[in-house]
Amino acid sequence: MSGWHLAQLNVGRVRYPPEDPRMHGFMSRLDEINALADASPGFVWRLQSDQGNATDILVTDDPMFLINLSVWENADALSEFVYGTDHVTVMAGRRAWFEPHRTAYQVLWWIVQGRLPSAAQALERLERVQADGPTPYAFTFETRFPPPD
Repeated sequence: MSGWHLAQLNVGRVRYPPEDPRMHGFMSRLDEINALADASPGFVWRLQSDQGNATDILVTDDPMFLINLSVWENADALSEFVYGTDHVTVMAGRRAWFEPHRTAYQVLWWIVQGRLPSAAQALERLERVQADGPTPYAFTFETRFPPPD
């Protein structure tokens, strides 16, 4: 055990309000995909409201800006969930529900086991990867860094 877990944030701006029928393909699968994450090997935690997801957690003044913040035991566990499960079918439809990304939309970073990141901390890491590119402080799937120890 390394004493570290991997935090991840991905963000997006939805094209329509979550209750709009055009968002049904995304919103109708949230519970299923979140349950899949929760049951995945290596999953530790995810940000969620009383509704069981994070779509109603506002972290900016923009109600169309959604975040997904989670913690995993390691990058392999996160990668397996993202690319090796039914999660990929939701990702395949993202262009119908989310505006194209103009800047970085995902960031990874290491946290001490037992600690949980806040949305503000996660957004700051995203800003850093946008400004500096991948570093040990804030990185991407494509350019990963090992845990600090």
